[in-house]
Amino acid sequence: MDLIIKNGTVVTGKESFIADIAVKDGKIACIGTDLSMEAVKIIDAAGKLVLPGAIDAHTHLAMPFGGTVSADGYLSGTRAAACGGVTTVFDYPMQRKGKGIIETLEERKAMCDPEACVDYAFHCIVTDLNGGELLDEFQASVDMGVTSFKCFFVYKKEGMMVDDGTFVKILLKAKEVGAITNIHAENPDVIDLNIEKFLKEGNTSAWYHYLSRPEYVEAEADKRAVHWAKSVDAPLYIVHMADKEGLEAAVEAKLAGHQIFIETCPQYLEFTSEVYKREDGRNFVCSPPIKGKDSQEALWDAIRKGTIDTVATDHCPFQSYEKDWGKDDFTKIPNGCAGIENLYPYMLAAANSGKISFNRAVELCAENPAKIFGCDTKGSLTVGKDADIVIYDKDKDFTISVNNMHSDYDHTIWEGKELHGYPVQTYVRGRLVYDNGEFTGEAGYGQFVKRKAALSGYK
Repeated sequence: MDLIIKNGTVVTGKESFIADIAVKDGKIACIGTDLSMEAVKIIDAAGKLVLPGAIDAHTHLAMPFGGTVSADGYLSGTRAAACGGVTTVFDYPMQRKGKGIIETLEERKAMCDPEACVDYAFHCIVTDLNGGELLDEFQASVDMGVTSFKCFFVYKKEGMMVDDGTFVKILLKAKEVGAITNIHAENPDVIDLNIEKFLKEGNTSAWYHYLSRPEYVEAEADKRAVHWAKSVDAPLYIVHMADKEGLEAAVEAKLAGHQIFIETCPQYLEFTSEVYKREDGRNFVCSPPIKGKDSQEALWDAIRKGTIDTVATDHCPFQSYEKDWGKDDFTKIPNGCAGIENLYPYMLAAANSGKISFNRAVELCAENPAKIFGCDTKGSLTVGKDADIVIYDKDKDFTISVNNMHSDYDHTIWEGKELHGYPVQTYVRGRLVYDNGEFTGEAGYGQFVKRKAALSGYK
């Protein structure tokens, strides 16, 4: 064997047990007790948890937005991922008017290949069907291994929004070719109405970012997206769910048997809209904005009940000076926060405190994303799958600071957050890429994940 991890407590989505894991040629070759075969390297994980690497199913790396580009490119973003136990990162290449899907994906793949430190996959954002021609590329995208497409109900002025008719066309075509549609759900017209009112009144602080797109603005769009998905019997993945009312509508549809999948993010679980009243409130500006306490509690309740499927980050950080552009006008603040290195440690710390189980954390951050998005070699510690492994020390205390993160940004909304328990090693396909605070991988090691049909993990 190339590697044997001995005596650790193996955690799956359903059970936990003490076992050894043997790795050969980047794959899990054997799981058992007291494995005695020879190995190039043996790690004693006694007293520690052995987990599947996390999948961050929602990031925006090197993303042009708000007059700049997000602070983490593919190298720094995937380096940070490795150091937080994330072994597969999903990014969102954006197709623009006049461009094709395959052209868009190939351009981003060329950027990512030489820089990726962990494995990566794509969802393709669709902004314009180019007169309907783009629908003909959906099958080619699936053949390439990109089996998910994203739509925005917002960002009209930026040329990213799709109308309801276009959304339904995408839902139907995605279903036809074995893909799934992701949706960013907020109501653009009401947002514009609120922004116009606030600016006219001189209300320009970060607090009015939240008030311009509060709970009901997201809820209407959540319910509209669910309505169309139900009506045409197509699978739907709602990204960054943040509000109680929309969550309840999506859960109701899910429990009625519709293929509705729900993602939320750590920032919605940790903070409330009160952060926008802070002096540094602009640093927390993201869309949808962080909501009130009732929504936060509803999200945690759904996580415990199993009706939220995944937790991902929407990682899209910007530098402090860029956030400062909106110090006196919230509409000029680039939208996005950091999180790629904090996802797994945060959710595992929640498990360590008894808020959820470790098995549930593995489901949310590894198993479910793999099943939904067709990552058949990822997401669980199973013989034959990629040896994407995290060793977690339940007794290690860690305080998050911009100084101990591995990204290229100059601040983090997680500054000062104390976690009890922390990852101590990360392996991607059997290779050690993170070791007790130090990145040990290399740019270009990460591979493109060619995925199966969406939802294939449930069949």
